[in-house]
Amino acid sequence: MPSVLRPCAALRFTETLGATETGLFTPDAQIFLAELAEAFQPRRDALLARRNEVQQKMDLGSLPDFLPETAAIRAADWKIRGIPADLQDRRVEITGPASDRKMVINALNAKVKVFMADFEDALSPTWENVIAGQKNLYDAVRGNIDYSSAEGKSYRLKSDPAVLICRVRGLHLPEKHVLWQNQPLAGALFDFALYFHHNHRTLLDKGSGPYFYLPKLESWHEAAWWHDVFCFTEDRYGLARGTIKATVLIETLPAVFQMHEILHALKDHIVALNCGRWDYIFSYIKTLKNHADRSLPDRQSVTMDQPFLDAYSRLLIKTCHRRGALAMGGMAAFIPTQNTDKNAEVFARVHADKAREAGNGHDGTWIAHPGLAEIALAVFDTALAGHPNQLHVLREADAPISAAQLLEPCAGARTEAGLRTNLRVALQYLEAWLSGNGCVPIYNLMEDAATAEICRASIWQWLRHGKTLDNGQPVTRALFTACLQEETSVVRHEVGESRFTAGRFLEAAELLAQLVTAEAPADFLTQPGYDWLN
Repeated sequence: MPSVLRPCAALRFTETLGATETGLFTPDAQIFLAELAEAFQPRRDALLARRNEVQQKMDLGSLPDFLPETAAIRAADWKIRGIPADLQDRRVEITGPASDRKMVINALNAKVKVFMADFEDALSPTWENVIAGQKNLYDAVRGNIDYSSAEGKSYRLKSDPAVLICRVRGLHLPEKHVLWQNQPLAGALFDFALYFHHNHRTLLDKGSGPYFYLPKLESWHEAAWWHDVFCFTEDRYGLARGTIKATVLIETLPAVFQMHEILHALKDHIVALNCGRWDYIFSYIKTLKNHADRSLPDRQSVTMDQPFLDAYSRLLIKTCHRRGALAMGGMAAFIPTQNTDKNAEVFARVHADKAREAGNGHDGTWIAHPGLAEIALAVFDTALAGHPNQLHVLREADAPISAAQLLEPCAGARTEAGLRTNLRVALQYLEAWLSGNGCVPIYNLMEDAATAEICRASIWQWLRHGKTLDNGQPVTRALFTACLQEETSVVRHEVGESRFTAGRFLEAAELLAQLVTAEAPADFLTQPGYDWLN
């Protein structure tokens, strides 16, 4: 029978609770969780319904645009409340799943300014992973996290680790193992409540604070929801307004048209916006899925020098710096290899990518591997020239960026090789995710849910609109089915028969087929995928 902890009868757990869970779900923590659910979960559900209403308009032919009703906010002069000292310099940040204890230690010890511990795209939300992530961060905040490998190698936290920021799950993701009113608790509230409740006092005593990354926002209304969650929490714990600080990922197409409004709604708590480029590309596909003229080419062609992505980056910088907020750049998904020649190419591409970001005026950037830290640091050290950030780069001479520029179709070919690569990447990522690993090196790139989303959504859109590949083949269901079977065999050969048989590749192929051939694509692959997790 599922265990139920007392005294909070408002919550019900669908898993047996061991010692680690009992330590996290203290009576006070449970009460806080239940209070947040009662105060904010119904409104969260209404916000998700609102998303669907907005998307229906896009599906019927509308295009996103700047909101006329909030023009006064965009025109007015105002600033965010301010940025704490330990978040003023964020020139290089590293990310990774909170559930991997060794990786958490290595990331905090890396030559970076910030580690974003992820409960979202880089984490497969099994119950074990979610609990391990909370325990890892609890220990890391107190400086007593360690790990010993099977080979006997020890990992310990150094004396001056990177600043810790916790990325909670998006509003759309549930936590099915904890029920409130017989419904799954919002994953965002679950992650926020446990991390904040257990760690805020220790963080503040150390001169830092409870810092969060907020993913997948689609409107300023959702930012206002988070503002109210933060204010409720600060009042409940007797903290000054603005103690909680947040960075919002601008990784959905609707959100890029509401950046001023998002900053304004969260102005007491927000410190930065971030160009979540991979999810943004996926959101471009998803939001404009019924617009045949906006279909994207091969994923490899959709780089930050494409006009619609360059406009997104420059508009984010100009908006943030006008309001006193930092403008963070996006992820370098490349990872070093054992091949010296290939590494030279990887390092050159990462350098060029970071140089573009720094030249545009970004205050910092993301990497997925410690081996890229020195390259990214060198680029931003040069650009910042002794400053902690580039808030002084206002881009005042820029011409206004229009909605048309942000929606501009993307040049590039659709190829059979691109289709097949998408299939192999999506297949291998889904298999890893179903097996409990949300962050996977595939073909020298660190893939997470966002990049897998691009792969499956691109194929869906090509199929939906009957797009033709550069070899003259139309993308049909028959072509997709044949290619999926063939690429599954390729993956079987690449990983080896024993690994393939022991893994969940056939289930991943079935899930991928459902995602790609559905009449309407799932909003996020993690939603149907969550039902498949053990």
